[in-house]
Amino acid sequence: MPGGSAALVPALAEPSTSRPGSASVRWGDLRTRVISAAVLVPLCLACLWFGGLLWDGLVLLAGLGMADEWRRLCARRPDAKLGLRMLGVPAVLPGVVAMLWLRADGEVGLANIAFVMALVWASDIGAYAAGRSFGGRRLAPSISPGKTWSGAAGGLVCAMLVGLVAGQSVRAVATAAGLGIASQLGDLAESGFKRHVGAKDSGRSIPGHGGLLDRLDGMLAAATLAGLLALALGRGAVLWQ
Repeated sequence: MPGGSAALVPALAEPSTSRPGSASVRWGDLRTRVISAAVLVPLCLACLWFGGLLWDGLVLLAGLGMADEWRRLCARRPDAKLGLRMLGVPAVLPGVVAMLWLRADGEVGLANIAFVMALVWASDIGAYAAGRSFGGRRLAPSISPGKTWSGAAGGLVCAMLVGLVAGQSVRAVATAAGLGIASQLGDLAESGFKRHVGAKDSGRSIPGHGGLLDRLDGMLAAATLAGLLALALGRGAVLWQ
């Protein structure tokens, strides 16, 4: 499934802030992540390329899976109020609808979704690599203690590089930066929700990555923003031009 967030490649993990001495500690989960990505990324890209029922079915199945993960996470807290349970609707539905609607554009749907997926994946990989390599000051310790400013910066730089390659213009880089920031905010929001219900991962459906929400949180946020941008630009408009 796309993104993520990333979505099925080494993602915005929660890197150590103290740079442990052993490389096997810092990168111990990398092999499992790469194997999972090697299996799932081609499937995702094939569905994206062919579009139609294949893409719609993939996105809808992922949406149902994320909704079920949200339900299970809420069940961890018997005192969870209805508002918390219903929050899963705006957390998941807009991103799912945006991914379906963007791809349905017969002129630029494939290019626009590929652009969003590429920058989300690049952001996740950059954040993972920079955070694990440099560690440093925590980004939001009360929400996600493992994430660092170095990881956030690495993710943003890599997202902007995708914009530069795609459009070679200030607008393309700015668009990629905005979507990259949205992706990281989506990741933080999901981390805050998991922390609230006392869970480390949203599920175990993707070895080395956790659950669908863990890997698609950034994609949901970026796709929602991309959908709003496409709506403002009009049908047939390329997001980064």
